Amino acid sequence: MPPGPSYAGLVAGPPPLPGLTTDTAVLTDAYAVIPRSVMRDIVTSFLPGWTGMRMWIIARPLSGFAETFSQYIVELAEGGGCDAPEDDPEIQSAIFVTGGEMDITIDGTTHRMTPGGFAYVPPGIAWAVHNATAGNCGFHWIRKRWQPAAGVDRPDPIVTNEADIAPSPMPDTEGAWATTRFVDPADLRHDMHVTVVTFQPGGSIPFAETHVMEHGLFVLEGKAVYRLNRDWVEVGPGDFMWLRAFCPQACYAGGPGQFRYLLYKDVNRHAPLWHGTHGTGR
Repeated sequence: MPPGPSYAGLVAGPPPLPGLTTDTAVLTDAYAVIPRSVMRDIVTSFLPGWTGMRMWIIARPLSGFAETFSQYIVELAEGGGCDAPEDDPEIQSAIFVTGGEMDITIDGTTHRMTPGGFAYVPPGIAWAVHNATAGNCGFHWIRKRWQPAAGVDRPDPIVTNEADIAPSPMPDTEGAWATTRFVDPADLRHDMHVTVVTFQPGGSIPFAETHVMEHGLFVLEGKAVYRLNRDWVEVGPGDFMWLRAFCPQACYAGGPGQFRYLLYKDVNRHAPLWHGTHGTGR
């Protein structure tokens, strides 16, 4: 039996002293790299209304950085959680579990989530999360303001696990490049996609993709050399990359195992013509 998927966690803890201050952390106008090694205790954040929670904010709307989404890596201690995580009725959320077990309650229905678990919470829906395991659990929380559009209704909740979804291979790659899709790409109610992208050893994006979607990529497993604009950057488990719209990207999966990442992108809406409208098409 081949080994099952793995899900990178955090380094956490204090940095070693003495230690080198040089690292692969990079912030440019076109992309950013936040390596796992810098996600330490001293850069954690907290939110009101939670118990036993801390988080690493790895993307947020900011001039010269992310425009359409925020992304948190959340760690819940035993017994930790929140009965009302979201206080903005226009915000939709995607949850992806990387460690431990947690209960998510959406509109009154509770689901047990394990590593590889995915949940989509539509805007305006009551939800809650609580750690359901002895010890810590961890998950990614991606937030985006949902953009209404003519002829589409608010999406429905989704709770699933990547193990229950057959990956969709990229045509003509013989399975070396595949995407696990939690949302039907033809469902235009959704204005963001969160997927798991997998490259087998030696697999690659064989051209410099340049497109309108903004990206957040968190490496779950394996290593690769990733092209970001004009630079090639080596990345591995626990590293995060942000790419602005139209930033050229490509990659080579280095092996010996598969290279997998959690991917965010904005989709299915007009390009905004006034700054700050984020896809209303005004």
